[in-house]
Amino acid sequence: MEQLFNTYNKLIKSVDTDFVRYMYDRIIWSGRMLGLVGPRGVGKTTMLLQHIKLYLPIEQTLYVSADNLYFMDHTLVDLANNFVKQGGKHLLVDEIHKYIGWSRELKQIYDTLPDLQLIFTGSSILDIYKGVADLSRRAPIYEMQGLSFREYLYLFHQVNAPIYSIDEILTHKVEIPGVAHPLPLFADYLKRGYYPFGSDDDYELKLEQVIYQTMEDDIPQYAMMNVSTGRKLRQLLVIISKSVPFKPIMTKLAELIGVSRNQLGDYLLYMEKAGMITQLRDKTGGIRGLGKVDKVYIDNTNLAYILGNKATDVGNLRETFFINQMRVNNDVIAAPKADFLIGERTFEVGGKKKGQRQIADSTEGYIVKDDIEVGYLNVVPLWAFGLNY
Repeated sequence: MEQLFNTYNKLIKSVDTDFVRYMYDRIIWSGRMLGLVGPRGVGKTTMLLQHIKLYLPIEQTLYVSADNLYFMDHTLVDLANNFVKQGGKHLLVDEIHKYIGWSRELKQIYDTLPDLQLIFTGSSILDIYKGVADLSRRAPIYEMQGLSFREYLYLFHQVNAPIYSIDEILTHKVEIPGVAHPLPLFADYLKRGYYPFGSDDDYELKLEQVIYQTMEDDIPQYAMMNVSTGRKLRQLLVIISKSVPFKPIMTKLAELIGVSRNQLGDYLLYMEKAGMITQLRDKTGGIRGLGKVDKVYIDNTNLAYILGNKATDVGNLRETFFINQMRVNNDVIAAPKADFLIGERTFEVGGKKKGQRQIADSTEGYIVKDDIEVGYLNVVPLWAFGLNY
């Protein structure tokens, strides 16, 4: 345990608290047990360490990663019991899905150590939700995604822009302090701004590793599929990234990657839960529901650039950005004639020459244009939607 504390203290000293992710203020940190999930690389570990440094008594707190060698010959229950005996009050376990049988042991700790707070994170969202069934109602689960354009501006360029509501965005109230021309920054965000490690020299290698681990480790392990099937799913990712906004023809798609039509729906759902794709559904289910899938997108534009390389479709990128940024605070669904519906509002996304035809019959319709700096009437610049969280 001494080694665990040494590692923990080094991490606490090195973590920066100047920038805190959007999700921090949405979490009720006082609960006895809570979980934070999200795709690999979006900043969950940093947020845990920031929470400790800012608000918890360091001497009564322990952060540990579930893949630590300590767990080769100790259990999570052993750690919790010993920690409490030594005066511990807050135990934070990172990457909990890497610990076999984690949900049963967390339940036991929760039931037997009422004075201990448990906070855990997981990158394999599939495994977390499977395990949460064992925890019943004991642990609320919070989902976090990557950086918004607003967060990127602060983290990468120290530009502090406020959060704008969708009403403020649509009435052209959005401003970026000190930035007269947002388009160059926006173009950079689309390529490397979604992940906090986007400014690292080895950014592309790290993102490739995220894709590899998710598609050939996390999903196959959860779904008990072989490695070759995992590689086929990665091939499917590339197909989606290079397509125009992708309307899936399931039978043809299944034939293309060599799986059955029935399997494909499950595989797409696994990829969605793991943060690799987004499935746009119709009004019967919304983006989070079980409605009919209208389109399939890569989850975010950084992934689309890495996977599609120079063949990434620009129309796909624009729509991917819109749905990725707006889904945090809104239920985004497919529109009958245009691209998206949010409530009663219809949105058509395109370049600077995009016309009004697709929203002509809409009660409240908006044209979302890329490559423009300012909006007017019902025309809104695409970049402005990146300041919604």
